[in-house]
Amino acid sequence: MEIRRLLTIEDQVLIHGGQPVEPATRKVAAIAVIANPFAGRHVEDLQPLILAGAELGRILAERIVKVLGADRVQSYGKACIVGVDGEIEHSAALMHPTFGKPVREAMGGGAAVIPSTKKIGGPGTRIDIPFFYKDAALVFDYFDAMEVGLPDAPRADEILLALAMADGPRCHARVPGLSKQDAIGEDGMR
Repeated sequence: MEIRRLLTIEDQVLIHGGQPVEPATRKVAAIAVIANPFAGRHVEDLQPLILAGAELGRILAERIVKVLGADRVQSYGKACIVGVDGEIEHSAALMHPTFGKPVREAMGGGAAVIPSTKKIGGPGTRIDIPFFYKDAALVFDYFDAMEVGLPDAPRADEILLALAMADGPRCHARVPGLSKQDAIGEDGMR
């Protein structure tokens, strides 16, 4: 796996809707830009990207945990932009079979599925990373997102992979639904 760039971004919201956010919520994203070994050609066996997904999950999660602290992580999500010479399936190979286990190990848990988005795009393409509460995906206060992108990535033969975590719910969340306190977290949904 050839990594061209690594970037970590911290976004801390102090005032939202004219109201102070206490405690201030932090969202942290870690991004990797890698060479796509299958750019420009169709390949049936995507095992190299599947294996790279585990390593990238570890790298990105460790970068985020270094900023937030494993005990502070409350929600997470992932996203991938494949350069125009690649396929959407390349992002699925990176994000799904092996990516989640090292992410959960780095943060010390997480029962809910790690939500994801994927798309094809070129340099400067932006993508929203969706958030779910880490132990129960249906906790409404944590339905949120963080937009990321880089001006020079992904190039046609690259893939931009991003992981994000937050240490709190959406700012001033007040829509009725399952609360964090009422979530059981056994099945990753409720």
